[in-house]
Amino acid sequence: MRISKSIGQFASHLTAIIVGVALTFSGMSHLSAQTLVNDGIVAQIPTTITEDSFVARAVEKTGNSVVRIDTEKTVTRSFDPFFDDPFFRQFFGDQFRNTVPRERVVTGLGSGFIIDNNGVILTNAHVVSGADRVTVTLKDGRSFQGEVKGADEVTDLAVVKINSQGQSLPVASLGNSDQVKVGDWAIAVGNPVGLDNTVTLGIISTLNRPSSEVGILDKRIDFLQTDAAINPGNSGGPLLNAQGEVIGINTAIRADAMGIGFAIPINKAKQLQGTLVAGKEVPHPYVGIQMVNITPELARKNNQDPNTTFLIPEVEGVLVMRVLPNTPAEAGGMRRGDVIIKVDNQAIKDANQLQKLVENTSINQSLRFTVIRNQQQLQLSLKTAQMRTQQ
Repeated sequence: MRISKSIGQFASHLTAIIVGVALTFSGMSHLSAQTLVNDGIVAQIPTTITEDSFVARAVEKTGNSVVRIDTEKTVTRSFDPFFDDPFFRQFFGDQFRNTVPRERVVTGLGSGFIIDNNGVILTNAHVVSGADRVTVTLKDGRSFQGEVKGADEVTDLAVVKINSQGQSLPVASLGNSDQVKVGDWAIAVGNPVGLDNTVTLGIISTLNRPSSEVGILDKRIDFLQTDAAINPGNSGGPLLNAQGEVIGINTAIRADAMGIGFAIPINKAKQLQGTLVAGKEVPHPYVGIQMVNITPELARKNNQDPNTTFLIPEVEGVLVMRVLPNTPAEAGGMRRGDVIIKVDNQAIKDANQLQKLVENTSINQSLRFTVIRNQQQLQLSLKTAQMRTQQ
């Protein structure tokens, strides 16, 4: 009995020792970790794990307003002169000639998004250009015939209207593209290569990328550049920010590059929306020249080349490379090789500045160009005209 009592006391002491040691080391561990945090050695902040991401929330907010736009247009096909050859007809008659169809239907695919309850849809002009039939399909499967109310080839913007016959329509939330910054999230939504309701993620890579730098010379727009994947069929679909607001309209890709896409800033669409809905022509003043920037150094290098075709004034400005026919520039006496240094006494440093200056005027407004030609300074008066995309 005495032995059993001794064993019980020993066990109690041992248990107390173990608990004490455990508490001691636990306290040391806590103290050590706290000390490391205070010393800045370890500073892990636990993150809250949620069931959805900001991308999912953004798409949930606006994704239902994104539509698929299918187009059809009839193209007249001319006969191959081979079928009218007398030798051919001598042996085969008119059987081949009569079976060759004169017309064929060409189909197209793009995207768009609904911006009001009246069924107004924003998209790209090239998506609906020349279309005889436009079919709009919503994410929920509803389908409507669309009417192109207005299109502007120069900015690649168009408005399509559907009649929902009183049905409720999902409407996109429009953001402010002037507040977009490089590095902001960019979410592209659309129907690339016919794959409906596709979402891709990237960032805003660059702001105010001129269409001339992109290689789209018949447009006048400063793009948002993004690395979010944009493919054929995405055209006309929205580019969203992290809050699910539309900041741009996906419009262009570079076939020779990976991870580069472009979108029209939504503020530009807001500016032209009323004009397009009313079916009016969007004014685009122009003078009709092709131009490049010139500096004294570049001019000097050209002039020192014994094979140069003409001498360039060694000044800073804009060099006229070509004067387009039947334009204000031709009528006003502009010539290839002229260097534009001022417009209405405002110094001109580069081509983009000159283009914006002309754009901000009105149609039929007279502008006074100061140019250098053959080492002489001349004053030319040019009256702006409406830009036509075929020129």
